[in-house]
Amino acid sequence: MSDNPAPYSRIAVLGAGAWGTALALAAINAGRDVTLWAREADVVDSIRTARSNRFLPGVTLPPSLKVTGDLGQAANADAALVAVPAQVLGKFAGLLAPHVKAGMPLAICAKGIEQPGGRLLHEVLAAAIPGAEIAMLSGPSFARDVAKGLPTAVTIAGKADVAARLQASLSSLTFRPYASDDVVGVALGGAAKNVYAIACGVVEGMGLGENARAALLARSFAELARLGEAQGARRETLMGLSGLGDLVLTATSMSSRNFSAGVELGRGGQPASLSTPEHPLAEGVATAPALVARAHVLGVELPVAEAMADLLAGKLPLGEAVTRLMSRKLKTE
Repeated sequence: MSDNPAPYSRIAVLGAGAWGTALALAAINAGRDVTLWAREADVVDSIRTARSNRFLPGVTLPPSLKVTGDLGQAANADAALVAVPAQVLGKFAGLLAPHVKAGMPLAICAKGIEQPGGRLLHEVLAAAIPGAEIAMLSGPSFARDVAKGLPTAVTIAGKADVAARLQASLSSLTFRPYASDDVVGVALGGAAKNVYAIACGVVEGMGLGENARAALLARSFAELARLGEAQGARRETLMGLSGLGDLVLTATSMSSRNFSAGVELGRGGQPASLSTPEHPLAEGVATAPALVARAHVLGVELPVAEAMADLLAGKLPLGEAVTRLMSRKLKTE
């Protein structure tokens, strides 16, 4: 592999939510020719005519950003960033497959685990489009900060040459990707942290204090590391941007939909109230049972994730969730 890999010139960003739009801006800032695909006709029209997107209010989009509602037109690119939500990725992949050339890099930019199938997202896409080069882009990154050009670092995992070219394609003074070949570690870290962010939000909402939240954050990472090891992920990946880095960001900020959903639960809110048209369902809600199911198959205990899955399913009262965790058998760390 060359020390200076050639960037992909034409980048498609598939999905025009806040995150997809922010990634499109990052790619433009890195000097790429970018086409953004949006499912919603009003979003396409608004970007074309007003240079704005209702999913990312207050951000003016540059004239160089092309937008289309034609998936085939958008996919006519050198590489694509797939930024559709995790739980619709399988259905979307079926629509995308006819438009993907053999060997085309597809970097998944969502975070989650398929529900109810239990597959990590790169497994979903690889099964639907076996001729593509699948990669994962993940890390501590709020869309608005990326869109505003604030310094952000992420991980891109895939085959070494593909990850290096994607890294070169998106790198700028404000957006720094690190390349990795540990796709499982990056996919798992991005998915699991959403569940643990909800748990930390519950602690915050219940007013249990900073000590409790710090302890929960540490034990959550221990669970993530155990599950990652069982699936062949490297510990250094999980301790990096796409694991611990993303967990710390998502589990400590009200800008995180998962943390704020947990806060609402901790204050007595009901799981059914966590999704509204204005505030889509936090991804960790769907990921929790899938994460637990995957761990059970591997024989890995995830007490924090299990408590969250039961709480979100209405099987465990709020106060008993804390009691369950605090009354577990004493053990060494």
